[in-house]
Amino acid sequence: IQECIDAGCNIIFSTSWGYMQTTAEMAEQYPSVYFSHGTGYLSNGKNFNNYFGKIYQPRYLSGIVAGMNTKTNKIGYVAAMDSSNSEVTGGIDAFALGVYSVNPDAQIYVKVTNSWYSPTEETNAAKALLSEGCDVIAQHCDTPNPQLEAESAGKWGVGYNTDMSKDAPKATLTSTIWHWDAYYTYQVKQIVDGGWTCENYYGGMADGLVDISPLNMDICTDEMQAAVDAAKAKIMDGSFNVFDGVIETNDGQTVGEEGSTLDDATITGGINWYFKTVEVK
Repeated sequence: IQECIDAGCNIIFSTSWGYMQTTAEMAEQYPSVYFSHGTGYLSNGKNFNNYFGKIYQPRYLSGIVAGMNTKTNKIGYVAAMDSSNSEVTGGIDAFALGVYSVNPDAQIYVKVTNSWYSPTEETNAAKALLSEGCDVIAQHCDTPNPQLEAESAGKWGVGYNTDMSKDAPKATLTSTIWHWDAYYTYQVKQIVDGGWTCENYYGGMADGLVDISPLNMDICTDEMQAAVDAAKAKIMDGSFNVFDGVIETNDGQTVGEEGSTLDDATITGGINWYFKTVEVK
């Protein structure tokens, strides 16, 4: 950050959870510089805000693809963090809800690596899930290793961050992806036009921030594409919000209310439960 400031940058995006506290401190030291931090929660209402996205929306869509593709009705999920992290847990639940919408018999089996980036642990988790009969491997972790393991085993997968069909073309059905440029363009334009409000940002599919990559039609079917398109249209027009109505958890409880949807604050910080078809291994 200091190098950017010394180089004359007056808009600085810090793009990882681990940068949040330092960004907050630098914003106080340099009040004339705009700071925007991704994946955290701190802001100061002056020159430092936070941004993130509704990644659970495309995770729901990817769940539809996985649910229609599985033959064993056992779907694995390599997760970076446990239920104490609402981002990861909410993503698993959204994925499971997508699976359930097309295949209520399928179960989601989760293995937690306790690391955002751990190639060895991600590989081992995927192998363990495959050995237990999972034939689709989804992930919330940074390497393509779970996809590579799925391909090596002759099974399928759902990638994350970028289109991982480039890494495992015979396995990856689709990937849940970010288009960070949608936010960066929006935010810089606000500043240039004099419209900086220092509000936190939480964009979704309708903003172009998140999506799934094109379905791998070497593996996927027209029926899968049609199901994804139908669900995506409802998310885009606001008639469906993923966490709608009463949702059953895997411990026999319920969350949500009929006719309502979970609010953003709950989704980003209060999902510490798993959907009823999810089991942590």
